[in-house]
Amino acid sequence: MLRARFKDARFFWDFDQKTPLIDRMDSLKNVTFQKELGSYFWKTEENKKIVWRLIGRLNVTKQVLRQELPDKDAALAAVQLAKTDLTTELVKEFTELQGVIGGLYAKKQGYDSKVADAIYWQYRPINMEDEIPPSAEGQILGVADRAQTIVSMFSKGFIPSGSKDPFALRRAANAMVKIIAESNLPFTVKRIFDVALEESGISSAKLQADVYGFMRERLHFYLKDVRGFAYDIVNAVLAAGTNDVVDAISRAGALTAVRGSEDFIAVCEAAKRIKNILRQAAEKGTIISDEVPQASALTEPEERQLLDSALELQVKFSGLQGEREYVEALAAIATLRPIVYAFFDKPVVVFHPDPAVCATRLALLRWVQSGFLRIADFSEIVTT
Repeated sequence: MLRARFKDARFFWDFDQKTPLIDRMDSLKNVTFQKELGSYFWKTEENKKIVWRLIGRLNVTKQVLRQELPDKDAALAAVQLAKTDLTTELVKEFTELQGVIGGLYAKKQGYDSKVADAIYWQYRPINMEDEIPPSAEGQILGVADRAQTIVSMFSKGFIPSGSKDPFALRRAANAMVKIIAESNLPFTVKRIFDVALEESGISSAKLQADVYGFMRERLHFYLKDVRGFAYDIVNAVLAAGTNDVVDAISRAGALTAVRGSEDFIAVCEAAKRIKNILRQAAEKGTIISDEVPQASALTEPEERQLLDSALELQVKFSGLQGEREYVEALAAIATLRPIVYAFFDKPVVVFHPDPAVCATRLALLRWVQSGFLRIADFSEIVTT
């Protein structure tokens, strides 16, 4: 039986070589990607637009990327040929080898190894234990293909719900997160989907919200279930609004490293107190300014000290955040502990009867909170 299968494979291999991959493009018009969307020829054209845009964003040096810059021509050739093996007799017989066969055929037909390898690895990783594509060309093809699939499927209402996920979109999203996390591509999830949504021509506020919400769930899954971070750490990081996978991992690691310290616990408690005050103000319909309050408007020394310290902290953050030095950034935040407590222990009456004074103090707390949120929403951390 096995010998017969090998014989069939040899026959199909030889037969398929009579039609080069590039000559199979038109045949993709007869292979359906999804009946409400179009053929694999259509999907290939959509994927090409996304890959073109993503590579166009890579105006960075090799040192910043920390790997070879992707070869633009190779990446575009790979996306052009990526699905052509679906028309081959060998893949029709051995469907589980799609992508693999395309890569082998591309190599056999004289294409650059960057092209062949990107095609070969396009469906990897299959799961969270699997390897990601080793080349930048393969990584870009992998994220672009999956982003296009998710956006187009969501546009038709095929959104995973509960245990229902007939098009394996969660698996596609998980693979995207893993590729971004374990490669050196300088793309956030949002940037990739911004491009995919723009190129789809069907973007809407609802579609964007659905896609971004879905990917946030997948990032939560990756951080908690794959990387093993505590649920409250993950909630704190994502509540701060990050959509950068690598950055989220750095933040979660830093929070995990310092969470047992007294200063960290104290800052978390202060963050919860600030959040509660701002929520109370919002419930009363109070409009809180996002602008930095003027020092001249502050009447108490504790207010002025808090403002000065928060401003100094923002300056420190600019450098530390750029280098993802979040343990040092958390140490800087910890220096606010006695200053925040002095503000509350005075006590400085935030909800002062004078509306102007009240507005200034609420703006001050909003400004302090914005500094915290550059790392995480500390109010999400469980401290008891």
